[in-house]
Amino acid sequence: MAFKMQIVLLSLLCLTSTFTVTLAQPGYGYGWGWGSRGGSDYSSLSSYFYDYSCPQANDIVISVLENAIAREPRMAASLLRLHFHDCFVQGCDASILLDDSATFVSEKRAKPNANSLRGFEVIDEIKAMLEDACPQTVSCADILALVARGASVLSGGPNWEVPLGRRDSRIANMKLANATIPPPILTAQKLLANFNQQGLNEVDLVALSGAHTIGVARCTSFKKRLYSQNGNNQPDVSLEKAYLNGLKSICPSSGGDNNISPMDYATPRAFDNTYYKLILGGRGLLFTDQQLYSGNNADLSQLVKSFAEDEGLFFEHFASSMIKMGSISPLLGSNGEVRKNCRRIN
Repeated sequence: MAFKMQIVLLSLLCLTSTFTVTLAQPGYGYGWGWGSRGGSDYSSLSSYFYDYSCPQANDIVISVLENAIAREPRMAASLLRLHFHDCFVQGCDASILLDDSATFVSEKRAKPNANSLRGFEVIDEIKAMLEDACPQTVSCADILALVARGASVLSGGPNWEVPLGRRDSRIANMKLANATIPPPILTAQKLLANFNQQGLNEVDLVALSGAHTIGVARCTSFKKRLYSQNGNNQPDVSLEKAYLNGLKSICPSSGGDNNISPMDYATPRAFDNTYYKLILGGRGLLFTDQQLYSGNNADLSQLVKSFAEDEGLFFEHFASSMIKMGSISPLLGSNGEVRKNCRRIN
């Protein structure tokens, strides 16, 4: 199995060599590419997309992000999560940002999102500044991708060149959001199947889960693990006992569902590989976190070990997997639109 994992990692390194992952400042592009729905599309997106039409786009994004994260450090994790929850529902098209309309119900109302997703006002502020600088030029979908990269960098995580050129959806799909965004109760096998449906593999699953190195989760997301994981009034056996007792003090068996706990209690504000080290010791907060190592999938377990031992390796694969995830079924060319306001269609 170890040999198999070496092959997986070597294969991914060959694959990711086609992307440019760099610590340099990214460029932006020009013109609208042509394309449509259907899998990841790297060829029609370009990191140079706004070079001529809005060269100051990333500077504007970063200036707002710096202030937002300085005011509330956990906002970095919230903004990263917005990009993930957007791309897993009909592709990376900013459908997650749409409010209710006469023709559809907002994805914000879906079970994985309601009373949970945050950061919409930060996106609004960025969009307003971009509209002043470059009217109806930078899409909301591209803003989410740039914000996710900025949130990583400003938390001490990796940087990468963001492929740009997505357009915005004119519809939202709450039903699909309920069906495709993975809940925190999935086993390793079901979690991997969920990612596979998006064209993402084992390495992508483990690497992208590393975003949990920052941020918090509400008790309602993990309380079952503490008191009756299998409906037998017993905690999840994969939880380390001292960690279990600490979580019980935060999340009582009755009430307290909205109490929060950091997903990486050791370095909750630093984007690093401590998340994986905690999982190795039975201290993954969500069931899905711990399943990466304790879920009887040797490939996933080996990746957790590799990322725990080598932060540089984690950063490299996180950047590559973010590029891959951010390229799921983009709207391109004449499809969709560039919204003036990210909360509603034009």
